[in-house]
Amino acid sequence: MNGNTAEQLTKGGRRRVRLDSGTTRDIDAISLETGRDIKNKSPHISDETIESLGLKPPIVQEPAPDTAPAHTGQQAGLVKGPVGIDIGTTSVVVAQNNCKSVRTVRQMNAFFAMPVSKMVKKTLKKNSIDFFDKNKKLYILGSPAEEFATMHGASIRRPVESGLINPQEEDAVDVIKAILDNVVRPAEQQGEKICFSVPADPVDGSVSTVFHESVIKMHLRSKGYTPLSIHEGLSVVFSELADNNYTGIGISIGGGMCNVCLSYLAVPVLSFSIQKGGDYIDCMVSQAVGEPLAKVREYKETELDLSVEPRNTIETGLHIYYTDLFTSLLKGLQQVVGSSDKVPRMSKGIPLVLSGGSVAAEGCRELFEKACAENPLPIPVSEIRIAEKPLFATAKGLLKMAMEEEAE
Repeated sequence: MNGNTAEQLTKGGRRRVRLDSGTTRDIDAISLETGRDIKNKSPHISDETIESLGLKPPIVQEPAPDTAPAHTGQQAGLVKGPVGIDIGTTSVVVAQNNCKSVRTVRQMNAFFAMPVSKMVKKTLKKNSIDFFDKNKKLYILGSPAEEFATMHGASIRRPVESGLINPQEEDAVDVIKAILDNVVRPAEQQGEKICFSVPADPVDGSVSTVFHESVIKMHLRSKGYTPLSIHEGLSVVFSELADNNYTGIGISIGGGMCNVCLSYLAVPVLSFSIQKGGDYIDCMVSQAVGEPLAKVREYKETELDLSVEPRNTIETGLHIYYTDLFTSLLKGLQQVVGSSDKVPRMSKGIPLVLSGGSVAAEGCRELFEKACAENPLPIPVSEIRIAEKPLFATAKGLLKMAMEEEAE
């Protein structure tokens, strides 16, 4: 992309943003910067919410709108308005406007199946545990699935594997629909906007994302929404790089995949994924050091500090495989940028933001910087930083896009 192309993209104060494969949308550039368009067309969205998403509210303050009462039950607090939903390998995160703040709801993307029992069903309902029954089996959803699996000496099962609907689980589609039903209420009004995350195509082109994306889109449409899919990396850009005119590199490192997007003025120049993530690290370390997978995962999530030298065998393995993951990601970026003629010339460095649950460990930024020194980035980078809330950055960016869509 050259300078003329950039001027064409912003001509008339509008920017073209790719929503999903082959689909683009022109957005008022001023609305991305000030939030005035959102406020004027969607008065129930507060200034505080606009600010919390990195947008600037109008200078003239609007009167406080009436607020709808919060819902009760397992879908507590999900109020009327646009929705952003991040569907990851390990968890599903929903972000929604909640009057003066952004409300997030997170549920583990897992299940455990066991024989149907009337007594168990009654007890599950009494304790507000999410489940459904099918073919004489109870499917327990979310975090409780882990507890039931432990009691039965088994492992939890995942409807999503490596970022996509798990082809090894025959009930994966039913489970992911049930989990979505538990965190996303039916639309208050037909056609409400909902933006959901999809992985970019893998850099090696080994799998297709079409089935995964289509199943989720069809289910959300059945709930009364107008669904729009957005690549995870671009969602990170929308969440974290408002102050940089949505120019930079957004990276989401989740349980099953790494998603990368290079964005220029909110335009996704290139996006790709690699099918490695936190689960890959856990599995490889477990095999290498001979420790149970659960022990490795718990250690990573509670004690690991990648900024200091390893103190034991598990830490040594985690250092090695985090470095391996970062190296694969950087080599993928080198490959994609090197084979593309769309990358604009950068007069100065751009920011790079890391997000996702797998970068929550202390020292991730320092180790990533070390990997960059050994595998130089093909684009000048001004800074490398971790998202303010790594687990929720993708959902926050999706909500921002949904708010933009509703404001049009």
